[in-house]
Formats: sequence, C-alpha cells, structure tokens
Amino acid sequence: MSSYVWAFAEGGKDLKDLLGGKGANLAEMTNLGLPVPPGFTITTEACRVYLSTGTQPPELAGQIDEHLAELERVMGRRLGDPADPLLVSVRSGAKFSMPGMMETVLDIGLNDDSVRGLARVSGDERFAWDSYRRLVQMFGTTVLGIADEDFDDALDAAKRARGTTDDLGLGAADLRALVDTYKAVVARRSGAEFPQDPRRQLEMAVRAVFDSWNAPRAITYRRQEHIPTDLGTAVNVQVMVYGNRGADSGSGVAFTRDPATGEPGVYGDYLANAQGEDVVAGIRNTLPLAELERLDPTSYRALLQNMATLERHYRDLCDIEFTIEHGRLWMLQTRVGKRTAAAAFVIACQLLDDGLIDADEALRRVTGAQLAQLMFPRFDADAAPKTLATGMNASPGAATGAAVFDSATAVARAAAGERVILVRRETNPDDLAGIIAAQGVLTSRGGRTSHAAVVARGLGRTCVCGAEDLEVDLAGRRMLAPGGVTVVEGELLSIDGTTGEVFLGEVPVVASPVVRYFDGELHPEGPDSDELVRAVHRLLAHADSRRRLGVRANADTGQDAARARRFGAEGVGLCRTEHMFLGARREQVERLVLADSDAERESALAVLLPEQRDDFVMILRAMAGRPVTIRLLDPPLHEFLPDLTDLTVRVALAEQRAEPAERATLERDRALLSAVRRLHEQNPMLGLRGVRLGLAIPGLFGMQVRAIARATAELRAEGVDARPEIMVPLVGAVQELDSIVEEISAVLAEEAARTGVALDAPIGTMIELPRAALTAGRIAQHARFFSFGTNDLTQTTWGFSRDDVEGAFFSRYLDLGIFPTSPFETIDAEGVGRLIRIAVGEGRTVRPDLHIGICGEHGGDPASIHFFHDQDLDYVSCSPFRVPVARLEAGRAAIG
Repeated sequence: MSSYVWAFAEGGKDLKDLLGGKGANLAEMTNLGLPVPPGFTITTEACRVYLSTGTQPPELAGQIDEHLAELERVMGRRLGDPADPLLVSVRSGAKFSMPGMMETVLDIGLNDDSVRGLARVSGDERFAWDSYRRLVQMFGTTVLGIADEDFDDALDAAKRARGTTDDLGLGAADLRALVDTYKAVVARRSGAEFPQDPRRQLEMAVRAVFDSWNAPRAITYRRQEHIPTDLGTAVNVQVMVYGNRGADSGSGVAFTRDPATGEPGVYGDYLANAQGEDVVAGIRNTLPLAELERLDPTSYRALLQNMATLERHYRDLCDIEFTIEHGRLWMLQTRVGKRTAAAAFVIACQLLDDGLIDADEALRRVTGAQLAQLMFPRFDADAAPKTLATGMNASPGAATGAAVFDSATAVARAAAGERVILVRRETNPDDLAGIIAAQGVLTSRGGRTSHAAVVARGLGRTCVCGAEDLEVDLAGRRMLAPGGVTVVEGELLSIDGTTGEVFLGEVPVVASPVVRYFDGELHPEGPDSDELVRAVHRLLAHADSRRRLGVRANADTGQDAARARRFGAEGVGLCRTEHMFLGARREQVERLVLADSDAERESALAVLLPEQRDDFVMILRAMAGRPVTIRLLDPPLHEFLPDLTDLTVRVALAEQRAEPAERATLERDRALLSAVRRLHEQNPMLGLRGVRLGLAIPGLFGMQVRAIARATAELRAEGVDARPEIMVPLVGAVQELDSIVEEISAVLAEEAARTGVALDAPIGTMIELPRAALTAGRIAQHARFFSFGTNDLTQTTWGFSRDDVEGAFFSRYLDLGIFPTSPFETIDAEGVGRLIRIAVGEGRTVRPDLHIGICGEHGGDPASIHFFHDQDLDYVSCSPFRVPVARLEAGRAAIG
C-alpha cells in the first residue's frame, strides 16, 4: 500500500517530487531543529490519483486519520474540540514554487462551539472571532467558489459602521456579527450551511487544494514558467500558530538577501497582530523587517540566526515565512527565493566568494533569459519627468504604458499591441494574466513581499508597490495623485522599479549598464561600473571558458557585424543578402526579371556587382579574422516585384488616360505586369526562391560570388584577414547543390586568375527542408558545412506558415497543451529535432569533418541552445543583441 501521508520528521529537502517544495522544506527545517509547528504532508502522488480518477485514493482517509491522531496526541488537543480546539492550516505545495496560484485555508477546526472554547482558552474573545471569520471567508472562496467581493463588501460595511478603515478597529462583537453575515453569504451562494464538522472541513479543504492545481491561474502560471502539467501538488496540514493575538504577535516574510538587488542585509516585511495571509495579500501596508528589532528584539535575533542557518544549509537566497505568537517565533515555510535577474547574478557571485558554491554552480544559478532582462533600457535620469509618487522598488526595470485598472483590460489591450501598466490597490492571484500581459505593475498597497512584488519578480516584470500617495479608484477607472492630478484609464504612465518612482507620461530611456559594458563603454573594473556589471562579466567569462558551442551572429551590415563582435560573436553565421537588394537596388532586380536577352540581364547584374562587393567589404572587415557565412539570395521573388493588384490598377488607369507623355512608362509597366503575372505564386514561401532562383536566373548567384571574391581580394591586399563562407539556400536535392557548386567554383577560379588571390571559401548549404535533412548523406558529398535554417525547417515540417498561424490558432494550441511553447520560439525536439539528428548523423558519416551550425531564431533561445549542444553542433548563430545570452547558455549547457 502506498504511503500517501508523511509526517514532517519523515521527509527532507530532496523529496520535492513527492512532498512538494513546501512539504520537503518543512521537513528539512524540522530535521534541522528549527521551531516548526508540527504537521504532515499529503503527497503529490495522492493528488495525481485524484486528478486522474476524480476520487481520492481509498487508503488516504485512513492515513490522514492516523497522522491526525498522532498530531492530536503530540499537541494534547483534538481537532475542533469545543473545550480546547486544535486548529490546522491546509496549504498547497507543488514541486516548483507557484506563489499565490493555488489554495490555502487557515483555522480549520473552528465552528460555532469551538470558537467559544478558543476564546476561553486564549482569554481573547476578539482573537477567536477574528480567526473564525477568516476561516469562513477562506473556506467560502477557496472551497465553495464564492466570489471574494461577497465577503469584502460585508467587511467594508462592518468597518464603515464602526467608523474605521482597518479591520483591527473591529471589536469582538463586530467580528461575531461578521461571522453571522459570512455564514449567511455561504448559505445563500452555495445552497448549504457552513460545515460544522471539523473533519469534514479538513476533507473538503484537501480536495479544494487538489482541485486548485487545475485552476485557470495555476494553468496560466505553469505555462508561463514551463512547469510540467502532470506533477500535481502536495497538501500540507500544519498546526495553527497565531500572529493575530495582539501587539506581541505578528507575521512576516523575510529574505536572507535583497531579492531585488542581491544586497546582503535584513530584508522583508512584518505586520504586528496579523496572520501571514495579511502580509502577502498586500491589504495592509507592512513595516520593514528591521522594525521587528524595536518591537521584539528577542524574536528578531532568533529570526536572524535561523535565516543564517537556512542560507548556509541551502547555499542560496532563502524566502522565509514566520509567525510570532505571544513573543515565540515559529518558522512556517522556507524555499529558495525568487529574485530579479540582477539579484541572480549578484547573489551567485557573492555565494561564490563566500565559498558556499563553486564557479560551475554559480553559472547554473543564472540564465540567459535573466541576462536578456538586464539588457533592457533604463529611464534617462536627465529627462526630469513629472513625479506622481514614490512607492517601494519591488522589481527593477523601466516600464511605460497606458494605465489600466483590471487584468481583463490589460490582456485585451496588450493583445491589440498596446503597452499597458496594470494599476491596482493590491493584486491577487487572479490578476496573473494581467501581470503577464502588462509591461509593469503599480499598486497603492502592499510591500516588497506582497503578491504583486513576488510574482512580478518571478516573471521579470517591473513593479512598484505600496505607493500610498496614490488613490486607486477601480470603479471610476482612474487614479488620484497628490496635487489634484487625476490619471484616467488609457493615459500613459512610467514606473521605475529600481527607484520606486511613478511618472506621468512617457519617459525617455537610455542603454542599460550591461549593454554599455557589452558595447565597450564600461570596463568591469572601471570607476563607473557596479557590482552587477562585474558579476555579469565574471559569469560570462566562466561560461566562455566552459562552453563547447561557438557563438556567431546573424548580421547583414557592417554596423551589425561590428556590434556583434563587441558583444562576443566569433563570426557571422548568417549574412542575408536579400536584405541588400531592397530600396534603390530594387529597380535592378526588376530589370533582371524583365530581361529579354543575355545582354540586358548582364547589364543589370553589372550594376549590382560593385554594390554587392561594397556590402561584403564592410561585413568582412568588421569580422576580420573570423568566419562570415554569406547566404546567397533567398527571398520569395514577390518581395522584389510590385504588388499584382496595385500594378494592374496602375496600368488600367494609365490606359484610360492614354497621355502621350506617359507612353514609355505605360509600356514599361505593361511589360512588368506581364512578368509579375507570369511569376505570381499562390504560396511564395514555397515557390521560386533560394537555390531555385539561382538556377532560374542565370548569372545571379555568379554575380554574388564574384562580389564576395573581389571583396576578399581587396581586403587581403590591405592585410585584412577576410574569411568568407558561401552558403546555398533552400536545397532539397543534391543535384541542385551540385549544379550551383560547379558554378561557384568556376567563378572563384576566374577571380583568382584575375586578381592573383586564391580564395578557398568553404561552400555549404542551409538545411531548411525535410528532404534535405533526410538526404543529408548525399548532400554532404558536395557541402563542406551545414547550417540549419530552423525557421523554415519548422514551417515545412509542421506544414504551416508562421506569419499566417501565430495569430490564428497558436494561443488555442497553447491553452490545450498541444504546444508546450511555440515551436518558433523553442525547437520542436521531437519532430524538427529528429530531422536535425538524422542530418547530423548522416552528414558526418559521409564527411567526418563536416562543420555544422544553426542560424534560425532558435539560435538565441536558451532551451534550444541546450538541445543543439546535445546534438554536437559546432555553433549557434543569433541576432547581435542575443549573442551574450547564447554565450551564457552554451556555457550552462556544457556543465549540465
């Protein structure tokens, strides 16, 4: 028989798969001897059985009874005993932290009889009725699905009647009456009375926590964080301790280091005479944790000692929840804390210096996604914007957008392409979709450990919390600021999560210090550098020392190539020459299409040749000493020709006017229209492009190769080490490549004879069609290198066009779990990845020294980079801006 229930003392931190993160860490703290209220954990295995069958395992009820009886024996009280009740909390706890996404119910065991027993035993009638009203509300919303507003409205009415704005202003009689009101809400909304049987309360709460695994907000959070859907959640049943028992009690959240900056020190929030839910909900503005030293120095010193113990034990930043009951400290939870991208880099280096982790482990503690966040711009301090208010700098960054006052509006306006700032009094877990959609989050209540702050940090969103000077009017969809300023929905706001400032309007931005470092403007040890820049430099240097994968850049201009080199690129993995044929050169392409003779075609190519040579000179010069892979022309031909409809209308109108002065233009447009009709394609992405274009228009690829050869000869004459590689695109059959390679080789030989500079440029191909991958062994006989064009390979493997389908049904596919992520963002390892494995294996069987890279957008995606490392590719290529991300992730892939 499976053991579905574990006492805290039976577990440990390495059992997160079974006990969930919270249960495993409660067990670990218990075994470390820290003051943890006793309890037990119902395993994720039990949850998975429930989710798959709709019923709990038959053994579960008996096992819960056994552990509950032992808990009652240890505590000397029975659950819900009218004379001296044992009360418990029921909390979720998945393997991966999902803050606020699943359910919690406190004070299980209270009913109409035991609340009086609790009042007698505690000697505090107000405390007892406050606990009961909390239970009825949490049970009603969490277990019975009643809207929060039904209870909030009743609480607001009670406070108005008493003339207070704070629930602490309500007395025992007020709270007793509020319990009656809450129970009436339960009966009206659920059709049943609030359950008085404590064991029934526990059973229903456990089931509600299981069900919350598939709550919409939990599903959304898992999708955003790429957490598997089949893990399930554990349930932790724990003896209640009370922070709401007077001035010598309270609850708080502490971090062993600042999760926003990484700075060591006392960091967190505390609320006197409050339960933990009050702290994280943000409904009351908290005190800085340092204030606890003044309020309760004994508990403060004990907390600091426990914090140090946990950080040394976990070798990481720890997030801790605690309660003080009548001056006694209890540790309710710990976990490795979520942190901002900046804090991740800084803390990793601090722990490395402290000797708690080694350099490889420090590198594992940061990610490419975090590094990308650090490259976002910051507000320009010299812009002197109008400051509306200052709150708490909960999650760094610079965010500008239209003010919106609910999550649904944030999602809708963001989906329409608008930048938005989600403005709330405080957020709750149901606001997750809005937080994801928004550029940033602004709240008038709550502290740095409130729901808004914790979730925003985890998602990399800018957040300012607790801006008390702002009055958020949700009903009026506006915000009132000091000085009589009113901000209505849709007006632009800017929030600075680094300083906590809130500005009216849009504030100019400047490059971040990390980007300035990559651009060579900041030296990591220079006077203008800071701890973050030094940490990025240090960890990226270690990644470079460990990685096997090379990192190149996709660059089409000399300027892009130069920046990519500054950012650490080891060459250009993709130079897209079609980008060089637009603008003024487009007319020459039209001449090529209209050419009726070899002479006309050669004339057009002769004009393009020197322009192409100049393009290649700039790029090869910028990457001197490093390889530059130049892809021969690969556009759908329609991109170079006028729109068929527009051209048809233009010709028709000109024919109606029949002006003699327009006759020459009309004849030219007629000829162009005839050519466009002849070349018109229903699906240009699968038509005349790539190698097919080179074969259909004689001399086109030859002109490009000649330009490469002449640019190389010119640079080598100057002493510049130019290293071009020539890539043939969209090959599907080896015969296509064979024909083009023959033409390329002939042109290179002609240019070598003319210039006296021999050019042994490697000739390879882009693998972007399934047939190319499946016949890679034959293709490798004529190619010295492969480069996977994973954008087109994904389109042709799946049979859909990215431009057509991403806005059509991708969101639905993601919701249904058909796609865990978009296959255009992260490589489809099962399908497209299998084609890559086949091509690598067959290609290297024929040509063991075959050089293989990837130049699609996946080359800058962290998860995809790990896949390419595992497939033994030689390099990845990505946009210049993502080169540092690729360097970091290639290093992380190498250390596992």
